[in-house]
Amino acid sequence: MGNLADETRWLDATAHAELIATREATSTELVEAAIERIERFDSAINAVIMRWFDRARAQAGAFDELPMQSDQRTTAFAGVPFLLKDLGIHAAGMPLTSGTRAARDSQPLSKHDSTMTIRFREAGLITLGRTNSPELGSLPVTEPAAYGATRNPWNTDHTPGGSSGGAAAAVAAGMVPVAHASDGGGSIRIPASCSGLVGLKPTQGRTSMGPERDESGLSTQLCVSRSVRDTARMLDAVNGPGVGDTVIAPLPRRPYVEELGSDPVRLRIGMLDTHPTGGALHPDCVDAVRAAAALLEGLGHDVSLGHPRVLEDSEFPRRFAAMWATQMAVGIQGLSAAVGRELTADDIEPVNWAQGEYATRLSATEYAMALAAVSQYRRQMHQWWADGWDLLLTPTVAAPPLRIGALYDADDGISADNPMAPSIRAGQFVAFTPPFNATGQPAISLPLHWNDAGLPIGVQLVAAYGREDVLIAVASQLETAAPWSGRRPPL
Repeated sequence: MGNLADETRWLDATAHAELIATREATSTELVEAAIERIERFDSAINAVIMRWFDRARAQAGAFDELPMQSDQRTTAFAGVPFLLKDLGIHAAGMPLTSGTRAARDSQPLSKHDSTMTIRFREAGLITLGRTNSPELGSLPVTEPAAYGATRNPWNTDHTPGGSSGGAAAAVAAGMVPVAHASDGGGSIRIPASCSGLVGLKPTQGRTSMGPERDESGLSTQLCVSRSVRDTARMLDAVNGPGVGDTVIAPLPRRPYVEELGSDPVRLRIGMLDTHPTGGALHPDCVDAVRAAAALLEGLGHDVSLGHPRVLEDSEFPRRFAAMWATQMAVGIQGLSAAVGRELTADDIEPVNWAQGEYATRLSATEYAMALAAVSQYRRQMHQWWADGWDLLLTPTVAAPPLRIGALYDADDGISADNPMAPSIRAGQFVAFTPPFNATGQPAISLPLHWNDAGLPIGVQLVAAYGREDVLIAVASQLETAAPWSGRRPPL
């Protein structure tokens, strides 16, 4: 090979692993190539906020010393470079700041590995550092005051989405082939849509949130990737319950990689091509979802207008906000413990402080009523699939990638003094993703459309609870029919 950093830039993680398995490259060489790309490109997009390069070099070197017959060399992503998100996942002895200024300044070190950290390592991945996230993961753009905005490799005036925006920007720019991502309201799917990537939110309970968090909550974890096969292999590598998990998804019928290239039976697919709660849906997003519908019909599936009517429930955002705000308050308290002092409004961005303060005014009864309402919402949503539908097709987000700063500075009649203004604006942009965090269903965003300005527009497919196999099979069909691997940002 010539310049390995250039020659491997657009390869997916599976291809990276194959280079190592066939001895065409070592883990050290691929890690050095990824480091070279980060140092070359990250100044333009600000995706990687912590660089653990010496640690990664040592791990890659230790891997390369293993005998060829070692079991560790046969793992899914043996020796492949990787990045962790700066949110919700611990790496023992390394800092986790959750995009906050207080933790950035104090650099609290994690005392343990999260279950998913262990599983990523057991899959063979070599972690090079952490990626940027909005403060406490609260917004669908990645513009924390602590670290500054992450920019979209397709157009640096625009956001790569959030909260896994740093992860998505790093993969979209070709710095690493795959990166950790998490999703509590769309935070895998939104940046996948904005950055031209594959983003699967697994079924609730498919991946462990241990030992810190509860699987019955809104969030789950996996990755953003360049290909459906990488996502399938990652899910195979890390799925399954951890010790003490509270929700455990049903076992898959076979490895997810066996769904790749399979020929699924004719599926009944509903399509939603309007904003579910009456907001504005950008014409580019309408074009994207209708083109995807035509593609699915061409593959032999039955696609028709139809969606769960509960998606039109205008009260759902309020119920979701009560749960989200409570999680924010818990997050602020946890951060206080990590940095060793009580945090104040000077430490936390106004939108997040306001949510935390709102949560402190909720009574236990009000929170319990919100949980009950979400439970009913969940059952009503699941009924649509039980009634005979296989998939729901929607836009992933309601507009193309927003301009940097759009959630903070828009001429839309919302008072600039309202600390919740960014969150209110975000609600319209992300109306298609949070419902499926509340219902626990798996959903995937696929990069099937680019608008005339060259910005990616993702489409979302949602399956019944536990049916990632259907999503991966259909996503594989779509990737073959309308491949996106040749599309590369101008960065």
